Amino acid sequence: QVQLVESGGGLVQPGGSLRLSCAVSGSIYSIKAMGWYRQAPGKERELVGVISSAGTTDYGESVKGRFNVSRDNAKNTVYLQMNSLKLEDTAVYYCNCNCKTTRWAFELQYWGQGTQVTVSS
Repeated sequence: QVQLVESGGGLVQPGGSLRLSCAVSGSIYSIKAMGWYRQAPGKERELVGVISSAGTTDYGESVKGRFNVSRDNAKNTVYLQMNSLKLEDTAVYYCNCNCKTTRWAFELQYWGQGTQVTVSS
């Protein structure tokens, strides 16, 4: 089994910053891409940012230039640094990984339980 546990969510004022962390644990052989998605009430889940095992990143249009995804491969952890937060960034943030549990297993997507980020004055 693979577990993803997010932390760092909370309440922040517009213009503020917040850093999310997501630790991957369990029966892991390899971790390929890791990333963050978010879902606001009444909206579909959308890409925030992803990072490959080589460190290549990609971001959703609404967060480019404000958010930064990074990873620590030694700790199996992915981070999301959020700066210049806006009201519309309010959502539940989910981390995920494309992970393999054994050398011969298929690469599957696993998800965390989500952490709430609320931007409000």
